[in-house]
Parts: sequence; structure tokens; C-alpha cells
Amino acid sequence: MNRFEPALYPFEPRWFDRGGGIRMHYLDEGPASPAGTVVFVHGNPSWSFYWRELVKALRPTHRCIAVDHVGMGPSDKPSEVDYPYTLAARVEDLTRLLDAVVPEGPVMLAAHDWGGMIGMAWSVERPERVKRLALLNTAAFPLPAAKRLPWQLALARTPLGTLLVRGMNAFAWGATVFGMTRREMPYSVQQAYLAPYDSWANRVATLRFVQDIPLTPGAPGYNVVAGTAEKLSRFQATPTLLGFGAQDFVFDDHFLAEWKRRLPGARALRLEDAGHYVLEDAPEVMVPAVASFLREG
Repeated sequence: MNRFEPALYPFEPRWFDRGGGIRMHYLDEGPASPAGTVVFVHGNPSWSFYWRELVKALRPTHRCIAVDHVGMGPSDKPSEVDYPYTLAARVEDLTRLLDAVVPEGPVMLAAHDWGGMIGMAWSVERPERVKRLALLNTAAFPLPAAKRLPWQLALARTPLGTLLVRGMNAFAWGATVFGMTRREMPYSVQQAYLAPYDSWANRVATLRFVQDIPLTPGAPGYNVVAGTAEKLSRFQATPTLLGFGAQDFVFDDHFLAEWKRRLPGARALRLEDAGHYVLEDAPEVMVPAVASFLREG
């Protein structure tokens, strides 16, 4: 993993062996609180760095756990021979880690991108533990009927896409550019996002996440997605914040509308001019809003 400015990420690294000698990196910051533990789950192609400002805001009063998926951030990056890189494996990883570090007590989930699918798959099996949901540009259900798979993701699933994603780091780099629409991502922040993905071998997860998007019944992972979606009604009474940058070309208003349909009591914070990396694009709005919402728990 390439170096970046350490002041941007002032946290103590923690490690969890998920099995098979594969280590997952995670953060464990702040004191235990009867209000609950905040669990942060990132997506692709980011890592726990995405949550840094929220962790800093909440750790004076709340325990904050931020995971790094296998192949992402500082976590180990095994080959596809040694790790399956599937949605089911991601959910199992999160389950094992949380069973070890926060086995009981209330949880508040904050999730972005693929983190919503993974985090909600964990949550629907233990809804009694989940006190609050902060869902940022994410999904936990199949692709909405009116939404087509963006051409960028379709390209990444082709042989040419493999060369672009693993050979040129195009997916991680592109997210730092096109995931921002209000402002340009500072160079130092961009370098931190790109730091874990510094070689062909270390970009396996960014590609496999895109390849693993289950679009049709029968596709690997589709049963996990559909099964999770069927159980989302368990959270209709759970305080939920939907924080969406409307300029996200993937998780756009189609996804926000589907969340509202499934969780009609959710509070929506839609930023018309913000993009996919909404915490980076509109930190002055979204960071205090999410932190305040989670403190209400």
C-alpha cells in the first residue's frame, strides 16, 4: 500500500483474522456507549478512509467500528484462488468481525455504496440490534426497474474493463474524479483513496466488486440481494437517514425513490449538486447532518 499523508487518517490500525490467514483491517475508536456502537461499512473502490471525518466527529462520545473489506484499504489482498470475492463472502466477513468485536448491544449502521448491501444483509438477520441507519448513495435491493446499468460499469465487466481496472487503476481513479461534482477532490485526498490499489495484484477487489453485481435471478449473489430486500420492511420503524448526492451516475434518484418506497418513514437529505462521494463533495452539509442524526440515538 502506497504511503499518503498520515495526518489525514489519524487512527490506530486494528487487525482481525477472518480465517485462512487473511487479515481484515478495521478501526475501533471511541468509548463504549449505551447509545450503541456505530459501524461504518464502505463500498467500492473506497475504504475506511471515506469515514474519517465522521469517526473523528463521533469518537469523543461513541464507539466507532469502521471495517475494510478483504482486498480493500490496508486489509490483505489475496488472489482469487485464496479468496472468493463474492457478496456472500463479504457478508460472512462482516459477520465474523462483528461477532468478535461487538458481539452484543445496540448498533447504528452507516453504509455507502456496496456497504449498504453488505451492511443491510447483516442487519436484516438481527434487526433487534439495529437502532439507526445512515444510508449514503447505496442500495440493498435489486437494480430498480427504471434504472439501467451505467455504461461505465458495463465496460468494467468486459475483458477491456479488466485491463483498465487492474492495469490502469481506472475505476479507483475515475471515482475520485467523477464521484465529485461540487468541487475537485484535493490531490492529497485523492492519493489516499488510490494508495491501497497500487498494483495489478492489489486491484483484484475493485474489479471483482464490479463483476459481482448481480443483475438477474440466478446470478451469483442475487439470492442474497433479493433475500435482503424482502426483509427491509423490518426497519420501517427504525430511524433512517438517506443521504444522497443526486449527481451520482449509479446510485441516483431511482435508488433514493426505491428506498423511500421501502422505508417510507425515512428522512431524506438529497443534495442536488453533489456526487457519489457525498461526504467528500459536501462535507460541510453531510458530515454534521449524519453525525447529528447518529447522536440522536
